[in-house]
Amino acid sequence: EVQLVESGGGLVQAGGSLRLSCAASGFTFDDYAIGWFRQAPGKEREGVSCISSSDGSTYYADSVKGRFTISSDNAKNTVYLQMNSLKPEDTAVYYCAATPRGLTPELYEYDYWGQGTQVTVSS
Repeated sequence: EVQLVESGGGLVQAGGSLRLSCAASGFTFDDYAIGWFRQAPGKEREGVSCISSSDGSTYYADSVKGRFTISSDNAKNTVYLQMNSLKPEDTAVYYCAATPRGLTPELYEYDYWGQGTQVTVSS
């Protein structure tokens, strides 16, 4: 059974930091790219960052470049999203997802999704 389990969300003040984790199981981790997406109330889900488990290549949305860092621990089948200098507009439910189709920020390319973790940034 494929599982993606996010953790690490919470409430933080603007300028603060959080680290999200995505623990994956049930598929060959090295064959997949893992992406982080977020959805704020009343908005569409959007791609934030993704990483290729095979070669470590990464992608970041312009809105998070320089503030967020994605990394992968292949021994633990876990991907992390370090979020620094958080802003109120980063408030959203954050989801991780997995795709066998390579590094891509496109939602429709992802086959497996986690349940999400809430990140709230207060001003």
